[in-house]
Amino acid sequence: MTASNLVPVPIPDGVAALIGSCMPLGILQAEIDAECAAREVHLFRAPFCPEDQADREHALAALARANKVLAAYNPGLVLRHGRGY
Repeated sequence: MTASNLVPVPIPDGVAALIGSCMPLGILQAEIDAECAAREVHLFRAPFCPEDQADREHALAALARANKVLAAYNPGLVLRHGRGY
């Protein structure tokens, strides 16, 4: 039986800590930043007032910066704001 890529499977905290201990701290921070930025992007809905537009663009820029770091380490870690996270 194979696991589907479409269904997220939670992993135990101990396993996540073990995986995280094998990655550089900068990559872990970029992963956290990407998650936070992607969630923030989803908070804004059209029509945008000027402040919301600026905040959304700031979140998109933060996501792009984090993704640049993640893509340099492993392209499979890149997070897209249009897909589920």
